[in-house]
Amino acid sequence: MANIKDELKKRILIIDGAMGTMIQRYKLEEKDYRGDRFKDWHTDVKGNNDLLSITQPQIIEAIHTKYLEAGADIIETNTFSSTSIAQADYDMQPLAYELNVASAKCARKAIELSGKKAWVAGAIGPLNKTLSLSPDVNNPGFRAVTFDEVAAAYTEQIKGLVDGGVDLFLIETIFDTLNAKAAIYAVKNYCRKNNLPELPIMISGTITDASGRTLSGQTLEAFYTSVMHANPLSIGLNCALGAKEMRSHIEELSQISACFTSAYPNAGLPNAFGEYDEQPHETAHIIEEWAANGWLNIVGGCCGTTPDHINHIAQQVSKFKPRELPVMEPTL
Repeated sequence: MANIKDELKKRILIIDGAMGTMIQRYKLEEKDYRGDRFKDWHTDVKGNNDLLSITQPQIIEAIHTKYLEAGADIIETNTFSSTSIAQADYDMQPLAYELNVASAKCARKAIELSGKKAWVAGAIGPLNKTLSLSPDVNNPGFRAVTFDEVAAAYTEQIKGLVDGGVDLFLIETIFDTLNAKAAIYAVKNYCRKNNLPELPIMISGTITDASGRTLSGQTLEAFYTSVMHANPLSIGLNCALGAKEMRSHIEELSQISACFTSAYPNAGLPNAFGEYDEQPHETAHIIEEWAANGWLNIVGGCCGTTPDHINHIAQQVSKFKPRELPVMEPTL
């Protein structure tokens, strides 16, 4: 396997598109999510997309394969909610480790069958609980979870991803930087305790609205400064915004980042029905300008994007050189 850093210096790499959007196309019912193993499970599990890596692995592998055929170089594991904290919604906390192993193996198998050179990114989602914000409007100091609990949940996820065979970690859709710090700590601590070579870390935050801030209130530059101690392979933005709305933030990030940059926007903003209408050629046309301006190292799609979007993006950015890493002057 080629060193991903060397490859990033040669060309813009393509990360895949939305997993949930593709799963929705299968119109799965409750029994499809349950499979035989969970047919008597005591809660509803429809909507637990990560569970499909165990009950319907052929579907997850097929989605990965479509993205590989579309031109993806980096495949994200189906593990956005594969922590004990997030799986508590379905009372499936004990499955967290197994979900990560199964999802990593689905991605690994899809790559092996495709015969393509590609990397598996272990997707580490933001959790459904936040360390920076209180869920109780009457008690601003209250937290639903502690830093140690979050770090422990992420450590279990990381163990599963490593055992499943991922090439790197993707701490993504970050709306609370403290959650992300717990994930960074968990990665580094796990590798150190187990005498493992540290796998590259991709970090991807989420600007939630026109204010240009994350949900926990940070500007893009503040977010960048908060996580650069991780020495990440890349730092970027995904989700919440379409490419049009994300443009200025990607331009800013390309100017301040000492590492590689990534972007995977939604297919525009959702319509009144929560669906995404932006067509593949429209998304690709916007992103083409980013590549032409030298802002990108890694690019793909988030909510609403499909293999068609990824294929169009891959074609448009292939004409341009990747962003060169700037030489940053050290400052106090």
